[in-house]
Amino acid sequence: METESDITVRHNADGLSYDLLDGDAVIGEAHYLPFDGADEPQRIFYHTTVDDAYSGQGLASKLARGALDGTIADGKTIVPVCPYIKSWLGKHDDFQPHATPVRPEHLQALSGMNR
Repeated sequence: METESDITVRHNADGLSYDLLDGDAVIGEAHYLPFDGADEPQRIFYHTTVDDAYSGQGLASKLARGALDGTIADGKTIVPVCPYIKSWLGKHDDFQPHATPVRPEHLQALSGMNR
């Protein structure tokens, strides 16, 4: 296991996720679905996970911050379906202007995808 400074977050556009890396090993993922919202492009975050061997180190928060910072930098709005992302947003008011509530069309888009 590397030191925390060796843990990085990388956008995996092909995999529609943000990956948490320990060196070259993927140890966590925040999965999203691109969605064309009525007013702006969005990313529906629906599942976040970190390997159990890395639990208790605040790495899920690091992954969430990296994923949401990247989403904002890409000019997209955050849709927090994932319970962890939703909870994280509730603790970080500075991200609230970049998020939108989950609507039925978001859930419908997720139900139609192959995960």
